[in-house]
Amino acid sequence: MEAFAALGYKPEQVTKILLTHRHADHSGELKSFPNAKVYVNQDEMDAAELQGLTNLVPVSFTDGPYYNFPESQKIHDGIYLIKAKGHTKGNSIIIVENEGLFYMLHGDITYVDEALYEDKLSVVYDDLPAARETQDRIREFIRNHPTVYCGTHTPQGYENLEAKRVMDLDNPVPTILAEVDFSNQKASGKYVCSICGYLYDPAEHDGVAFEDLPDDWRCPRCKQPKTKFNKA
Repeated sequence: MEAFAALGYKPEQVTKILLTHRHADHSGELKSFPNAKVYVNQDEMDAAELQGLTNLVPVSFTDGPYYNFPESQKIHDGIYLIKAKGHTKGNSIIIVENEGLFYMLHGDITYVDEALYEDKLSVVYDDLPAARETQDRIREFIRNHPTVYCGTHTPQGYENLEAKRVMDLDNPVPTILAEVDFSNQKASGKYVCSICGYLYDPAEHDGVAFEDLPDDWRCPRCKQPKTKFNKA
């Protein structure tokens, strides 16, 4: 919310929010927008992360197919919520049409663009076959439409948006990380949540090493288990 304010906006100005999925790193600040209608796949309405919110608008996708996606809901002219089950049972993607381009705001279909180029599924999913079907449809859509692919867990998403960069699945865009040699890197003792990016630093937790945390410990931000963390 500090970043939102720094851009000169007030939460009260927001009237519509389209939610891609329930995970807390995407839904955790919905409570901060009192005047907004929050459009969410009706299959996510029972999610623990969304309980207590009174401004949810369940979407049942009654507007039929959107190109090769079987179910969609038109939210406004040029703005569509698309059912894209897999990452969660009610996962959705957003497609915005503008000046001949299709901007795909996809939440967590992939965490980095390299995964889509290489056709690798996300490491997190509620329904693996559905996740595969969704990714196949997304790749088919991108091959047939000039698409700006906007991820939320990678700088690539913001770079693509700013540059209006159309994704070409056959010609990956080089990234800085792809050129870094990690073979001689040493572990820092810190761990990073692969879901939301939360950094566990023992220095901020009374010196308790990550390995010594109880097995039922969960990420303070997104509530995922220890198994979702990677060494930093």
